[in-house]
Amino acid sequence: MKPKTNPGLKIIALNRKASFNYFFEDLLEAGLSLKGSEIKSIREGKVNIADSYAIEKNGELILINSHIALYKHAGYSNHNPTDERKLLLNKKEINKLIGKMQRDGFTIIPTKMYFKKGKAKIELAIAKGKKQFDKRATKKNRDWNRDKARYIRKSS
Repeated sequence: MKPKTNPGLKIIALNRKASFNYFFEDLLEAGLSLKGSEIKSIREGKVNIADSYAIEKNGELILINSHIALYKHAGYSNHNPTDERKLLLNKKEINKLIGKMQRDGFTIIPTKMYFKKGKAKIELAIAKGKKQFDKRATKKNRDWNRDKARYIRKSS
């Protein structure tokens, strides 16, 4: 029997590096304000959100450093691949996130981009950066879990 998957959710891009570099406090979903050639390029899966983050500009949240490749059939109306993109959130959510960023020193990091009912969405994590010793502990714990699973498989 196949595991059930959400038919309305198609994952486009993952930020695997984020969970290694940051502690996540909360996850939330946001929309993106995109141009036509950007959405067509996203549908082809040509997106990179590995080094991107969100900042506050004029009371809005803006996604920085996300790379959406050029759409080859766009012609003269193509977009800039490293453009800033506006995140679509409620005013209440924006104010809450801006407050956390300014007061508590949190960062807003995208963890994945996906299509939900035909609309491009991005999952944002409110995160705090890990120190070097935290990263070493994470790596050590991951290696131990892998070895433990290997020992259990060999013994049974």
